[in-house]
Amino acid sequence: MKKATEITCVFLDIGGVLLTDGWDHHARKRAATNFKLKFSEMEDRHHLMFETYELGKLTIEEYLNRTVFYEERPFTRAQFRKFMFAQSKSFPQMITLVRRFKARYGLKIVVVSNEARELNVYRIRKFKLDEFVDSFITSCFVHIRKPDTDIFRLALDTAQSPARQVVYIEDTPMFVQVAEGLGIRSILHTDYKSTCAKLALFGLQNVEGVIHENG
Repeated sequence: MKKATEITCVFLDIGGVLLTDGWDHHARKRAATNFKLKFSEMEDRHHLMFETYELGKLTIEEYLNRTVFYEERPFTRAQFRKFMFAQSKSFPQMITLVRRFKARYGLKIVVVSNEARELNVYRIRKFKLDEFVDSFITSCFVHIRKPDTDIFRLALDTAQSPARQVVYIEDTPMFVQVAEGLGIRSILHTDYKSTCAKLALFGLQNVEGVIHENG
């Protein structure tokens, strides 16, 4: 069908937009409680490692060796990894919305996200993101992290879409500002309803109406 919008491509964050954050402060705190770890010590070690980890320069085993298993523990790495992965939940409304827009408007869908490799791959497969996302410009794959402008330039080059034809959905204000500095029109995502309203201003109409959560 003929497009009713000049937008040809949507850039998306994963954590906070399509899914919950994979391994954020709250998830780490839950892990510390569950495994009876000293949270402040684990958090200090995490902050020394997380940029390197998200840039894909550490495996999950190396990360865990330095943040959790630097001393003997009464639980296994496999148990801890399973807990880490289980923290990821989907936002079904947003996933359905993006799928619908891709089908209706023929949009390219590009993820621009900061995530560590093993967790990112798990989330892509678990929630079938690869069924509707065309490209994953993820920090662990491209070795650049937001807010570096190069990750957005790489996404534009990969999509072969002019910045003016892209809308970016992101839940971190600074990253929205960085993208807008490159001419990428952006939406600060706070909830499904307001994002639908903002997308409508770009000509992307959610004609099916409200999508109900399905858990």
